[in-house]
Amino acid sequence: MSALLLARVQFAFTICFHFLFPAMTLGTALIILISETLYLIKKDEIYKKITDFLVKLLGLIFVVGAATGIVMEFSFGTNWSEYSRAVGDVFGPILAAEGVIAFFLESVFLGVLLFARNKVSPKVYWLSALLFFIGGHLSAFWIVVANSWMQTPAGYVINESGRIVLNSFADAVFNPSAMVRFLHTVMAAWITGAVMIAGIAGYYVRKGLYGQTARTMLKIGVILFALTPLLQLGLGHVHAIEVINMQPEKAAAMEGHFNTTKGAPIYALGYVDEENQKTYGLYIPKGLSFLYNFDWNSEIKGLNDYPKEDWPPVNFLFQVYHIMVGAGMLLIALGLLGGYLLWRGKLYQNELYLFILPFLIPLPHIAHETGWIAAEVGRQPWIIYKLMKTSDAASVVVSAGEITFSLLMFLIVYLLLAVMFVKIFLRIVQKGPAE
Repeated sequence: MSALLLARVQFAFTICFHFLFPAMTLGTALIILISETLYLIKKDEIYKKITDFLVKLLGLIFVVGAATGIVMEFSFGTNWSEYSRAVGDVFGPILAAEGVIAFFLESVFLGVLLFARNKVSPKVYWLSALLFFIGGHLSAFWIVVANSWMQTPAGYVINESGRIVLNSFADAVFNPSAMVRFLHTVMAAWITGAVMIAGIAGYYVRKGLYGQTARTMLKIGVILFALTPLLQLGLGHVHAIEVINMQPEKAAAMEGHFNTTKGAPIYALGYVDEENQKTYGLYIPKGLSFLYNFDWNSEIKGLNDYPKEDWPPVNFLFQVYHIMVGAGMLLIALGLLGGYLLWRGKLYQNELYLFILPFLIPLPHIAHETGWIAAEVGRQPWIIYKLMKTSDAASVVVSAGEITFSLLMFLIVYLLLAVMFVKIFLRIVQKGPAE
């Protein structure tokens, strides 16, 4: 494989592994804030036990996430030096804001959550939970802003030497796709946290462990599980419209549309024959056109309106996008089922649903990982949409052999990290909330 392809594989591997942990961090922070707020209001020790249990998980998740996130920042200077030279003036302020404003806020107040439960007042502890929640979401905001700028660049000029220079920080930060992508990402993280907590608590309740504490934790998790995928459906719709308007080649590839069509269908699943430009599968006639602007005959641009060298890998993108959508629809159905069982007072007695819940924990991860893959692969061949191609962004002095060696090292280290994480995570879960 070429050095360029290896560099792409290495970055894809490291970011896919890393992103597992920020998603869990934001979702767990939300539930900690909810449980600690309820403890502050109701003075019920059950909510305190839930908070203390989740803080242990949060500490583990945050540490592994921080360690794996650092790697990606270094890779900009090693494997993607041409990209760094071109956009340093834009990315520098954004990533600096993430480090100074957000990451240190998270780190400081995580320390309070982990070590100062009995050393500060309940109000200060609640404030720490709130500030950690804010810090985590600010961190996500700046990272998503940086990525969104690559999708829909704004607030820049190109100087005489060909460098991309920031001329409006506000326009760069609030680029056309930034807010909807941020909200879409945050909701994915909240779903991840909700399903994780519901899965753990469902296991406890089915096994008869931890009594009312487990049932209360399950109730919080299931309520969020019922609500957040529905909210994500709306955000996903808004995001899809943004992609159709701003990145029509990506939108066309996601649905396997080669020719501009009025009344374009939407596929539930299928296969794209790129050579013969045909898409096979189950579809709703005119469905994509209707979802775009509620007009069954609205026009959707096809791939053939654009140079073929600017197409992303169509069938691959089609498949990962539909895996994301399928996982999302399954989460909606199972979340609503849990909400219905809770409303009818049958949740704690439904052995089948309680048995299924722990096995759902990987499902949000599958959804957000395939979503990110679709977003990044769909932008290809551009690293910065319409400004810089990925082939022009890689370091020219790093050989394929050097990248192969580092990739193998990452595989070994991340495998050890994954084993360590799962082992400690399960140990915390087995120990459970304090009696």
